[in-house]
Amino acid sequence: MARSTTKATTKETVKGNGRAGRGPDPRAERSRAAALAAAGDLLIEGGWAEVTHVAVAARSGVGRTTLYRHWPEAAMLIQELLADIFSVDHSERTGDLRSDLRSEVGVIAAMLCNPKQERALRVIIDQAPLDPRYAAVLESCTRKGMSALREILAEGSARGELPGSLDIDVAVDRLIGPLVFRRLAEGGDFAGGYVAELVDDFLRAQAAKK
Repeated sequence: MARSTTKATTKETVKGNGRAGRGPDPRAERSRAAALAAAGDLLIEGGWAEVTHVAVAARSGVGRTTLYRHWPEAAMLIQELLADIFSVDHSERTGDLRSDLRSEVGVIAAMLCNPKQERALRVIIDQAPLDPRYAAVLESCTRKGMSALREILAEGSARGELPGSLDIDVAVDRLIGPLVFRRLAEGGDFAGGYVAELVDDFLRAQAAKK
């Protein structure tokens, strides 16, 4: 009797694990990608209000039942979309301040030049003063996107390579502000060693304060 129970339990366990043991369902992954792509297009074209289950289903070909199962509310879909768009692969630390700053500022510069991320960021910045939902998204994206840069600056200050009185917020503004202005206001790029020169100018200014 005990043997029979063990067999049944084992069989149920294997059945329950099912797809988990074989990795993600490719069809589900394709549906998710299609839905997020459609939601991104709708957000950029018409704003937050245009991202509905009906509109995403029509644009992506993914059934509404599937959309509601994964994202019961449209806001959940938008949040996942923006988290996906603004996911940043931060640079690896070397312990060398100049090198680490150049690499991390370069990551932000590359994000600003990515067409999808740039378009979404323009929409968010444009709407943030008018809609608290966009303002919250902008704050979250900025906080997460700048986290590694803030850590590099704090570590440099702790090691004595930057002034101990360094204002991290102001330092981030001085490193990232020119990138945002050059790309989003002027439509310029960062060719010709722009990032390296920006970082070097910042470090020279900080060295003069020590």
